[in-house]
Amino acid sequence: MQTAIKRMTDLHASLFGGLEARTDGWFIGLSARLWFAAILLPYYFNSAMTKVAGDSFPSAGAFAQIVPSIADQYLYDTAAIPFFPWHIIVIAGTLAEFILPVLIVLGLFTRLGALGMIGFVVVQSVVDITAHGAAAGALFDGLPDQLIDQRMLWVFVLLMLVIKGAGKFSLDHVLGRRALDE
Repeated sequence: MQTAIKRMTDLHASLFGGLEARTDGWFIGLSARLWFAAILLPYYFNSAMTKVAGDSFPSAGAFAQIVPSIADQYLYDTAAIPFFPWHIIVIAGTLAEFILPVLIVLGLFTRLGALGMIGFVVVQSVVDITAHGAAAGALFDGLPDQLIDQRMLWVFVLLMLVIKGAGKFSLDHVLGRRALDE
């Protein structure tokens, strides 16, 4: 019996150890960036585009999405909304929604971009719940379509990039190699 268990554990270690060795340094970063590009890049790009629609930047829609109570207070007149801090917050949020996803997909400053996106997702979730009335849902409830479940999956993909980096197929890797050559 002991020998059979030993053979099974050796086989397991051989199969999965080999798989881990062959994918180390490239698979996690590349696949996390591809998942992000397929699922979240269009989501954030479309969301960012709604913030630049109209004749002013940031648009009334941007204020309505990011700081809805301020937009309401000033009757969606962007010229009446104080520049500091509200315009700064909305401009920074809009730029982050454009820039951070592109950095992640390109694999450029990936760890910083992913860390920024984690902060963005947290702030976005708080705004969605507190200002837009979205239901957070609950963990371990068997309902994976709830906001908390979705956002935690997003953050998990981003955490993989923070921890493992973009991998060998990225601009980070190219720039890192170039810096070593100099």
